[in-house]
Amino acid sequence: MSAIKRGSGRSAARPGEHLARERGTVIKDWGGRLPVAVVYPNSYFIGMSNLGVHTVYSQLNSYRQVVAERVFWERENRDNQLQAVSVESGRHLVDFSVLAFSVTYELDYFHITRILSTSGIPLYAADRDERYPLVIAGGPCITANPMPLAPFFDCLCIGEAEPILPVLVPALLEGMSGQRDELLKALSSLPGVYVPRYNHGTPVVRQRAKNLGDYPVASAIITPDTELGNLFLLEVERGCNWGCRFCLVYTTFSPMRCHPVNQLIEQARQGLAWRNRIGLVGPAVTDHPDIEELLVRLREIGAGLSISSLRIKPFSPKVLEELARGGIRTITLAPEAGSERLRRVIKKGISEDDILQAIDRVAGQGIRQLKLYFIIGLPTETDDDIDEIIRLLLKAKDIVDRRKSGTRITVTIAPFVPKAGTPFQWLPMAPTATVSRRLALLKKSLPARGIQLKSDSPAWSQVQGVLSRGDSSLARVLADIEDISLAGWNRSIAQSGFDIDEYIGRSWDIDRKLPWEIIDSGMKRQRLTGELHRALGQSG
Repeated sequence: MSAIKRGSGRSAARPGEHLARERGTVIKDWGGRLPVAVVYPNSYFIGMSNLGVHTVYSQLNSYRQVVAERVFWERENRDNQLQAVSVESGRHLVDFSVLAFSVTYELDYFHITRILSTSGIPLYAADRDERYPLVIAGGPCITANPMPLAPFFDCLCIGEAEPILPVLVPALLEGMSGQRDELLKALSSLPGVYVPRYNHGTPVVRQRAKNLGDYPVASAIITPDTELGNLFLLEVERGCNWGCRFCLVYTTFSPMRCHPVNQLIEQARQGLAWRNRIGLVGPAVTDHPDIEELLVRLREIGAGLSISSLRIKPFSPKVLEELARGGIRTITLAPEAGSERLRRVIKKGISEDDILQAIDRVAGQGIRQLKLYFIIGLPTETDDDIDEIIRLLLKAKDIVDRRKSGTRITVTIAPFVPKAGTPFQWLPMAPTATVSRRLALLKKSLPARGIQLKSDSPAWSQVQGVLSRGDSSLARVLADIEDISLAGWNRSIAQSGFDIDEYIGRSWDIDRKLPWEIIDSGMKRQRLTGELHRALGQSG
């Protein structure tokens, strides 16, 4: 691969600075091995907080014949059009045989095109042959809807890495030295692998790890240079069985599966050699059937605790007590909607009393910060629902003040984005003007009462919605965008002649063929449409 002409940009020096502060990095000699770049299309700071990156990196390096190195896309790369280079050896992407992208957020799609173009690698898969790396991708966005990125990738992995890599890696080792077309044909026959060039409409079945006990997941590399740098991260469970109608986790990672407690404790013992706090990771950690035992045993071995979020119902006082004893500083709760009516629409399954009781218990434990998460622009939402958020939050503040616990309330507001594969996949987004106006109502009413408010951009959420419900024709927009900004996006959309309303401004007929139906998620259409009808039937 060294004969390939590199991109014209300079390389950033930052990866070497991170390397010096890491523990657990795998350094291998490249001789006789298949070099794979694990590419996270955002910064090291964000990417190294993602357990998916740790998992793929460690699993690939478990193969003697493979050398895997990490690549990130920093602000200085974006601002100065610098080539991305690997953390471990500082090599350019064209030096690798395989580029394995991990795609978690739709807005990172813009970085993918920049990473390839600045590295001198043709953007479209159709323009690449054996002289260039094989470019593959996986992750939640790919599993939900790979179509907007499909023209850029040779193959896309649908589902979880653990069951896919054991069949993918041997195929790569055997076929990389041959003709690219023959390799792609071989890959297209593997379970969970979508090869756009050789797929003629046959659905690709989402792959999942059936027994998480066979695949322990924890921080593979310890580094201070991340948002969660003071934690040893430990995956407790995967998936969620509650079935909120807007949620991608339910349809993409379900059914819920749990790691065995004894295995988690042993991993935590090892992690305590590096960090004194254990970060418990998963979309529904407190739903682990042995969560109370796990927390007690973690404290017994001297672990401080952190958790991604707590479910409001069921809410275990014992779990909260153990977390408080473990020194937890922040608790996140997600009411999602302010009114009882709207919570029924989204199938949240909690009442106002449940929410307020949970807040009272958190404040009663003296937790330093309480984070509350809401979505605005949900289907059937009205201004009355925004008033209900305000009323609910003022009640929460009164509870905290009455407890005199010193607990600070921080509220995060995110615009609703319809996700592929969910019951709300057929529904439009609320207009930007409506979402902005409702957000302004919240901003006007809450900060004066001592409630800190954070929000995602309504305009960028609209972009996210387009990419979430998009098809392969959107690749042209991503390829042609000149600068990553709202203005750049709008120019590229205008030049391409796309009708944004088609993607986010209109309801789609439930009989319409959806772009992502190339994916068999395991969730039947009849089940999704039934949930949609029940949601809209509860909107009155």
